[in-house]
Amino acid sequence: MARKKDKAAYMISSVAEQFGIHPQTLRLYEREGLLSPSRSDGNTRLYTDEDLERLEVILQLTREFGVNLAGVEIILNMREKMEMMQRQMQEFVETLNREMELHLKAPEPPSKGGLIPVIRMPSIVRAQDPPDRQ
Repeated sequence: MARKKDKAAYMISSVAEQFGIHPQTLRLYEREGLLSPSRSDGNTRLYTDEDLERLEVILQLTREFGVNLAGVEIILNMREKMEMMQRQMQEFVETLNREMELHLKAPEPPSKGGLIPVIRMPSIVRAQDPPDRQ
């Protein structure tokens, strides 16, 4: 099992007391895959600030919205996928912006003497409506 190395870590008893839940509830959330606390060398569960934020979401979904644990799992997975997609979209936009900046800074290609002739498209002129026939 991989061990997380984060700054703050809280033991199961303090987390249970802080959130007003039984430690067995935290163990259940871990068995269901909703939480994954790291472990100390003595195999004690250690909850990080990220784990506590996730626990807040779980408790809000179950207490305030009445969502069952299967629903909580689906919602959390969807949130993670949405965050991943948002990061990918942000990276795409940043890449586009960099490419546009490079394109705008690049000198214009020569119009004559190139390997591929540049064909200028004629301007589009709107045709006038034919006169009404009377």
